[in-house]
Amino acid sequence: MREGFRQSMAWLHTWTGLIVAWVLFFVFVTGTAGYFNYEITRWMEPERPLAGTPLEYDRVALIENGLDRLQQVAPEAEFWAINLPHWAQAQRAWQDYSIEWTTLPQEGHERGRRGSEQLDPATGGLRTDIEPRDTGGGRQLYVMHYALHYIDYPLAFRLVGICTMLMLVAIITGVITHKKIFKDFFTFRPGKGQRSWLDAHNVISVMALPFFLMITYSGLMFFAQDYMPAPVASTYGTDRAAMQRFYDELYDDHEHLAVERPQASIADMMKQAMRTWGPDTQLRAVLVQHDRGEPPRVEIGRAYGDAVRWRDNHELAFHANTGEPLPAEPADSATIQSVQVMYALHEGRFAEPWLRWLYFIAGLLGCGMIGTGMVLWTVKRRKQHAAAGTHFGHRLVEALNVATIAGLPAGVAAYFWANRLLPVELADRASWEVNALFLIWGETLIYALFRDIRKAWVELLWLAATAYALLPLVNALTTDRHLGVTLPAGDWTLAGFDLTMLALGAAFGYMAIKVQRRWLAKITDTAPAARSAVAGGAR
Repeated sequence: MREGFRQSMAWLHTWTGLIVAWVLFFVFVTGTAGYFNYEITRWMEPERPLAGTPLEYDRVALIENGLDRLQQVAPEAEFWAINLPHWAQAQRAWQDYSIEWTTLPQEGHERGRRGSEQLDPATGGLRTDIEPRDTGGGRQLYVMHYALHYIDYPLAFRLVGICTMLMLVAIITGVITHKKIFKDFFTFRPGKGQRSWLDAHNVISVMALPFFLMITYSGLMFFAQDYMPAPVASTYGTDRAAMQRFYDELYDDHEHLAVERPQASIADMMKQAMRTWGPDTQLRAVLVQHDRGEPPRVEIGRAYGDAVRWRDNHELAFHANTGEPLPAEPADSATIQSVQVMYALHEGRFAEPWLRWLYFIAGLLGCGMIGTGMVLWTVKRRKQHAAAGTHFGHRLVEALNVATIAGLPAGVAAYFWANRLLPVELADRASWEVNALFLIWGETLIYALFRDIRKAWVELLWLAATAYALLPLVNALTTDRHLGVTLPAGDWTLAGFDLTMLALGAAFGYMAIKVQRRWLAKITDTAPAARSAVAGGAR
């Protein structure tokens, strides 16, 4: 009974994993890149200045200047925000001085229009020295890991949700199937064909198993309401007005009145904030808003920290006209706090650089887990299908595997190449960067379908290796943000990107060499046997 159960779980593990493996590999590749999406965006906007030592500015003066500008550009607004220069933990980047606003909604509209401006902290005027090229940046890769591309958004995230649920099933059934899972973690037998692929799959899967469980389960929580709409629909209804009531109650939405410049002293509010948080606290932003039935308020927000609940206790509120402290916003419920923790764990917003590198490595291990499982499926059935002569489906799976495991990374490299090679003034440039990714990926699939599969593996791995290894050279030939500049300047965001590309190129080159040697060894081993068979037949 027990073995029968394990066999059933093994069957379920195999097929739930296979039918969604290619989508999941895409999700893991783009999602893993998303842990460095701000760093990628910075590299893809070489017009921005090199990172330097942040200058100290009078924060009260910056706030007053921001209020002056907001009075000019958004006198009829329901919301003002002044973003102060600071290091943002969630974005892993230095945030510039800027203002944002939302206008009062016009008649017949639920929401007002949003606007923003970048300001120069030295002069207080508009900042015009930064006009980066049109690019999707790292954000585009991050969005594709849950919204895919070229597909209607609701369909895309539901498709990803189905694949994610099946991945969770595959992980759980995989643990059940391998009764010696932790013993298998220390077992790897190279050069043993199918056995080696199974060992590699087991080792990689166990190495980051807690991460895989966390990332899969928390990923489902992002769209839990859309995946399971019945509870909300049964209580509020399904029409647009019903959903608006739900969100108004969920987020305690209020009717907003037009904001005015605070009459109380901003300097006094700042002093009280510094007494509460400490003199060395980094401030994130100052918000001005006025809800109907409530006093006008000024909120001073400090930079988000590095705790898992990274948004807790980061605002102080004051009466905009008297300067008196206002009661803090009610604490989030345990349910909302739990969801926020899961979101933070999934996105790694709280993570310091070393921990984000661990997230990145765990994401690569996820790619390895899926990839080895895909290859294991074909290796296990190769001889069987070859002997039966009915191998079209098997051949298709092999082509999809090589195009996904080797071709997709080559497509991501093409995305970066397009950023450097497409004309800066090209219309809809950001879309063409993404098109380059999918064009190269699609071409690798066509190539794998019509090329001998062994040669396709080697050649496409070399393609990926070359594409990544040459990227720093392309960067040096097209911009002045290359390693010869970024390393002496100590700009480790830009330098780190180029160095990571070199490392990826070396990794794919190593895989190409290993695969090539493996194929040659098989050919060498089978040649004498073939000659003996021919000689025996002649006798």
